[in-house]
Amino acid sequence: MLAGIRQFFADRAVLEVETPLLGHSIGTDPQLAFFTAEYCLSPRRQTLFLQTSPEFAMKRLLAAGSGSIYQIGKAFRNGESGRFHNPEFTMLEWYRVGFTLPQLMDEIAELITGLFSGQHLQETQRVSYQEVFNSFTGLDPLVFSYKDYCAFANECQLPEAVDICGHDHALWLDFIFSHKVQPHLGDNALCMVYGYPACQSSLARVNEQCPLTTDRVELFINGVELGNGYYELVDAEEQNKRFDKELAIRQQQELPVPVKDMRLISALESGLPECSGMAIGLDRLLMLLSGSVSIDDVLNFPIHRA
Repeated sequence: MLAGIRQFFADRAVLEVETPLLGHSIGTDPQLAFFTAEYCLSPRRQTLFLQTSPEFAMKRLLAAGSGSIYQIGKAFRNGESGRFHNPEFTMLEWYRVGFTLPQLMDEIAELITGLFSGQHLQETQRVSYQEVFNSFTGLDPLVFSYKDYCAFANECQLPEAVDICGHDHALWLDFIFSHKVQPHLGDNALCMVYGYPACQSSLARVNEQCPLTTDRVELFINGVELGNGYYELVDAEEQNKRFDKELAIRQQQELPVPVKDMRLISALESGLPECSGMAIGLDRLLMLLSGSVSIDDVLNFPIHRA
């Protein structure tokens, strides 16, 4: 799998890069928990962060003129363990300078179908988030109705959603999507869901034709989420506002508050080229390629054996 991925990008002259696992800052997404490490440099100590994704560092390279790049490396997310999760995992992330989201989706389809060439995936599916969400729930994901969402949860015997999600539109969408939509996506096929609601995407551009959505895509095969990609936001001021909004949510929810990545903001101010990027969890991809039922089956040392 790794050899196939590297050959795919070599054929397209996309440069392989490596960025640090330890950094002085970390993403602000309230949905992600992070690991910290103490850097002991006498006479003072610093708190560093294990990266949840190489995205910010790779965007700094893009702003410095690297051109299209990819990376295969480790990422770390605290509190994630289960059939599809391990707190340390392998991620493929790449950025294509000059690509729109549809062009990136074309390349994603080429990569994935090529890796599955001996397993005869069905034709790749492309569907908007609003269309697929409505088809399985009857709800409009772009217009939040607390009453309708509560009624749907109770009808589906998921009353815990009311306490978990409260009046948070993004949490409701995540909860309903994961329980009632995602399991049906990509039956022996790559399914690309695009046009996510704007309340769910802090790093993607708002769609020019429909400002209630962003230029974001997620990948699914047999109900398993594989990856997440964007037509990247290049506006430094807007990105800084979104980070501040997420930090405020973290404070409200009494979550650990990270150090905002001002080096990324500076890189955006200096000029991030027009680009689209994608991140894929390679352990999950290997699960599907090998027909494994758990991520533990494709890791030499899952967390309980590390």
